[in-house]
Amino acid sequence: MAEKKKWIAGATEHKGKLHEALHVPKDQKIPAAKLHAAAKKGGKVGKEARLAETLKGLNHK
Repeated sequence: MAEKKKWIAGATEHKGKLHEALHVPKDQKIPAAKLHAAAKKGGKVGKEARLAETLKGLNHK
């Protein structure tokens, strides 16, 4: 049986980088409106924000 790959762990290498870029303290959640606005931007910040929005939609039981 094929081994499951943990791609999310590799995609989230820089913990707290998005919080730092959006000027949100690490102990607080990033507001949805601020995350959505950042996802429209280009570059690394936009890419990380789009990934955060995607991961936000994944729920495991």
